Amino acid sequence: MSSLFKSRILSAVFFLLSGLLAAPVLAGGEVNIYSARKEDLIKPLLDDFSKQSGIAVNLVTGKEEALLQRLQSEGANTPADVLLTSDAGRLSAAQKAGVLQAVKSETLTAHIPASYRDPEGYWYGLSVRARPIIYAKDRVKPGDLSTYEALADPKWKGKVCVRSSDSVYNQSLVAGMIAHDGEAKTEAWAKGLVANFARPPKGGDRDQIKAVAAGECDVTLANTYYLGGMVDSQDEADKQAAAQVAVFWPDAKTTGVHVNVSGAGVTAHARNRDNAVKLLEFLAGDSAQRWYAETNNEYPVNPAIPPSATLKSWGEFKADTLNVAKLGELNAAAVRVMDRAGWK
Repeated sequence: MSSLFKSRILSAVFFLLSGLLAAPVLAGGEVNIYSARKEDLIKPLLDDFSKQSGIAVNLVTGKEEALLQRLQSEGANTPADVLLTSDAGRLSAAQKAGVLQAVKSETLTAHIPASYRDPEGYWYGLSVRARPIIYAKDRVKPGDLSTYEALADPKWKGKVCVRSSDSVYNQSLVAGMIAHDGEAKTEAWAKGLVANFARPPKGGDRDQIKAVAAGECDVTLANTYYLGGMVDSQDEADKQAAAQVAVFWPDAKTTGVHVNVSGAGVTAHARNRDNAVKLLEFLAGDSAQRWYAETNNEYPVNPAIPPSATLKSWGEFKADTLNVAKLGELNAAAVRVMDRAGWK
């Protein structure tokens, strides 16, 4: 073999090795998720994570209660590495049930403010949702509104629509009020609010907004991303209903607007723990946080990422700084208060 031929072979081998060494090293493996969030609200992010990391994502979606029961019944045999759900109350319930494990991550700590994560690291908020007052623009003046507490005033009799007490969003709102004001004061408020109901509670947040637009009531409580989805909807009826209402940010001079999170935790028996942590870190990162803001109209949990144009159009607000973990801790007390108040 000539020296020139040998030289060419060595050059080719060196070129191939250089290319392999220069290529990004992907983690590989898999991560299994139980998600209470709908697939279309999370799948694009998971696909992006897989492309960037080389980690295959297996997704199972379902109702919150069913997924928690499944984790409990599967125990150490569960395939799930991550539980992703939509409320601090549900995350707290999973923690209490023993299906999550504590995780420490400098990335998560840096990207997620302390008030939006479990103090011991059992779960982390990934997006923020505010629950302000939504009112009819043609029948209510912003000056008539002030606080959540003021909705119990008799002047709102027959003018309030809300979801039922089964709604974890309402339970968390009440839990937040208990944290600030105690059970007795919160129960008195809840009884006043119930007395002002325009109709028995029914439907979801979008149904309450539509009821205000239709004149069935004048005010309601709803998470902002539901209204954002209606504003940006392809459904003309949704867009028209959204155009007839406006957002009021209550408690600006006191505790601030009630906020909650969607979030996730690593399961207690995760077989792919490292990949699970990588996924949570990705979801708290810049690209995922921008997606939450622009596509879902949820407020980014990462303060470095701006909200969507739709959210910005409603103005800035003072958010309650209460650690959302407290909402889960006080969930049982909130349910008792709502029950005693006759909030069906």
